Amino acid sequence: MNVKSFLDTNIIVYAFDQSSPEKAKIAQRLITDGATDKQAIISYQVVQEFINVALRGFRLAIPKSDLESFVLTALFPMMAISSSPALVTEALRLHGDDRLSWYDALIVAAALQGGCRILYSEDLQHGRRFGELVIQNPFL
Repeated sequence: MNVKSFLDTNIIVYAFDQSSPEKAKIAQRLITDGATDKQAIISYQVVQEFINVALRGFRLAIPKSDLESFVLTALFPMMAISSSPALVTEALRLHGDDRLSWYDALIVAAALQGGCRILYSEDLQHGRRFGELVIQNPFL
C-alpha cells in the first residue's frame, strides 16, 4: 500500500462476500496489506456499520462466533478515528459544501482527519478529490 489510506465499510464487507469472489479477493488484499504495513485506517463508524451488516447475515460468510475475533484482531488495530466534535463539524461542512450524504460525509471527514491520501470505496465517485484525498474504487 505504501500510502496512508482509509477503508470504507464496503471494502470490509466485500472481504466476506462469497457472491463476489473477485471483489472479496481485492478487499482481503487491501485489509491484509493495510494492516501489515500499518497504512490503512478505519473509523468507529466503519466498525459499527460492518458489525451491523454481519449481525444481519446479509451477504457475509462469517460465522457469528468468529465476528468478535475478527473485530478484535483485524478491525480494532486499524481503528484510528473515533467520533468527536471536530469530526462532526467537518462532516457537516462536507455535507453542505460538497453535497455528500451524511454518512459519506462522516467517512470523508474521518479519512481527512486521519491524514489519508486515498479513500478506498465503491460508494463514492472514483477519482473525486477532497484536497489531497482521492477516492479510489478498487473494483474498477
